[in-house]
Formats: sequence, C-alpha cells, structure tokens
Amino acid sequence: MTALNCALLTISDSRTIKEDTSGALLAELLTADGHHLADRNLVRDDVYQVRAVVSAWIADADVQVVVTTGGTGFTGRDSTPEALTPLFDKTIDGFGELFRQISFDEIGASTIQSRCVGGLANATLIFALPGSSNAVRTGWEKILRPQLNIETRPCNFVELIPRLLER
Repeated sequence: MTALNCALLTISDSRTIKEDTSGALLAELLTADGHHLADRNLVRDDVYQVRAVVSAWIADADVQVVVTTGGTGFTGRDSTPEALTPLFDKTIDGFGELFRQISFDEIGASTIQSRCVGGLANATLIFALPGSSNAVRTGWEKILRPQLNIETRPCNFVELIPRLLER
C-alpha cells in the first residue's frame, strides 16, 4: 500500500465541521486505509469558494488526491460539478458513470440525481461524491479504495501518479 496525501472538502449550506458526518466518515475511511489526511475544510455551496479551496490544493505539490462531498444534486445551490469541471485538465468520465451504476443497486433510479464527477488537474486526482454518508461509503469502498491502492490489478491510479505531469 502506498499512502497518498488526500485533502477533503465538504460543500454544505446546512452543516458545520462538527456536524459534518459525511466528511468525518470519509476522513475515517481514508486514514483507516493508510492514507494521510493532508487537509480538511468545509465551505458553503458557492462555486467560487469551492474553486478557491480546491485550486489551492491543486497548486500544492504535496496533495495528490482531493475528495469532495456534497453539492452534487440538482437544487439551485448544488454547484460542485460546475465549480470543479473547469479546473480539470482531464475528466475521469468513468468515475461518475461507475458510481451511478453501483449506486443503482442501492437506491434504484434515484441515483440519476447524482452528478458526481472526477478529474485530473496539475497531477492531482479530484473526485466529487454526494453528501450522504451512504454515498460516501459507496464511493470510497467500491471505487476509490481499490483505485487508490497500488495492489489493485490490472491497473490503479497510484501507479499513474508519477506520470501525470508527462508531456
């Protein structure tokens, strides 16, 4: 197992960091799997606040992975995909597709309301999960845990990290 430095951002208008059960669960899951929690923050559902925090982490060479939770729905204030996708150098289309496929078995057609996205920016992997604890657990356990583990075969994101800045 190769430990990665992960930053965690919760996007919520209704929670404080003390009430952030999804963010706390994600922090617990990633550290239990041997990764380092490089930073953790909470911002309101605001495109520019989300971009500011994530942009700082993208610029930090010590942060290899950013995971967000919240703001992926369809309400007027849900804006995580709109905040993150302009930052991406490359989009990881399969992340959202796979999340919805796996989630369908858990919540049925309601998964269509999830707009989770993944991408790559300045050699930083970025994944946006929905705000519920169940969604966080699903995303981490079924997708991120194996892809952030060097032992996953036939391929994983960890083995690509040294090559992400190739030109």
